[in-house]
Amino acid sequence: MIQLAPSILSADFSKLEEDVKAIERGGAHLIHVDVMDGHFVPNISFGASVMKSLLGKTDVPFDVHLMIEDPDKYLEDFLTPNTEYITVHQEACVHLHRTIQHIKDKGVKAGVSLNPATPLETLDYILQDVDMVLLMSVNPGFGGQSLIPQVLDKVRELARIKKERNLDFLIEIDGGVKLDNVKEVVDAGVEIVVAGSAVFKADDIEARTKEFVRLIGEA
Repeated sequence: MIQLAPSILSADFSKLEEDVKAIERGGAHLIHVDVMDGHFVPNISFGASVMKSLLGKTDVPFDVHLMIEDPDKYLEDFLTPNTEYITVHQEACVHLHRTIQHIKDKGVKAGVSLNPATPLETLDYILQDVDMVLLMSVNPGFGGQSLIPQVLDKVRELARIKKERNLDFLIEIDGGVKLDNVKEVVDAGVEIVVAGSAVFKADDIEARTKEFVRLIGEA
C-alpha cells in the first residue's frame, strides 16, 4: 500500500489541530513533521513541543524528519506514543550506523534521508539496517519548491537495489509532489509520498487529501 504523509510544515499553525483533523478525515496515513534548525538547512521550523501539541488530538502516526545537525542530541525529544518513524540525514550524522541503532533501540522505526546531490552509494552499508529511505526531491529548507526530475532516476535505482538485495525498507520522497506528478512519482517506486503545500494550501484540505489518496491508490 502506498502511503500519504502530508507535511505540517505547510499547515496553518493558527489552526493546526483543525488542519490535521482534515487530513485525518481525508485518509492520510502519516503526519510528516519537518524539523529544521537553521544550521543544517537555511531555515528554522518548529520543534518537538509543536508536534507534541497534537498528542491526544489525532490517531495518525508521526513521521519525523530531522533536518538538523547532531540529531543524536535531540532524538529523545521526538519519542512519543504517536511517533512511528524518525529520519535523520546521512549528511548530518558522523556515525550514521550508531544513530540508526539508537533510534531503533527506542522502539521507533529508523529512516535515513539523502539530499538531491548525495549519491545512493553513501548508504551501501546501512540499507539493511533502516526501515525507510527518504529521498529529497528538492533542496531542503523551504516548502513550495518544484520537484527535481533527476531524483526520480534515483528512486528507480534505489527500488532496483532494494529488489536485488531483497531488502524491506520503504522508499519515501519529499519535495514538490503535486496532483499532476504524484502518479509518476509512485510509478518510479515511491511507497510513502510527502506532500506539503499541495495539500495544506488547498481550499478544501480534506478533499485534496482524499484526491491524493485516490491517485496513489490507482498508480
